Amino acid sequence: MSKPTIAPRRILVVDDEPFVCDAVRMMLVFDGHQVDTAGSGREALDLFDKGRYDLVITDYAMPEMKGDELAQMLKSRVPGQPVVMITAYAEMLNLNKNPLHGVDHVISKPFLLENLREAINKTTSSGGQG
Repeated sequence: MSKPTIAPRRILVVDDEPFVCDAVRMMLVFDGHQVDTAGSGREALDLFDKGRYDLVITDYAMPEMKGDELAQMLKSRVPGQPVVMITAYAEMLNLNKNPLHGVDHVISKPFLLENLREAINKTTSSGGQG
């Protein structure tokens, strides 16, 4: 598998399942990105307030704070902040016409590294030509 020509990004990955956080982190690190992880929306906000991220990738279904709620809170802090959501509920959300406010791109679970690369290209301003 070859690495794409995407410029390295600073990315925050948020998922309440540690295995998923680690898997996404490993995929992104493979491509040269600097990755921080958070196990909850609250932890993500704490990290976000301490540093700047080119992209935030969040799960949808998390206890206490859903991914779209986190996205809205991030956008209230930094209006142009790119947010990608990874969810097993993409079809259900689309069928229910549930607008995911603050979410710039949705990736359906299960997903591949190529899906992450595409999301990074679409949501970060100088993502490269892939």
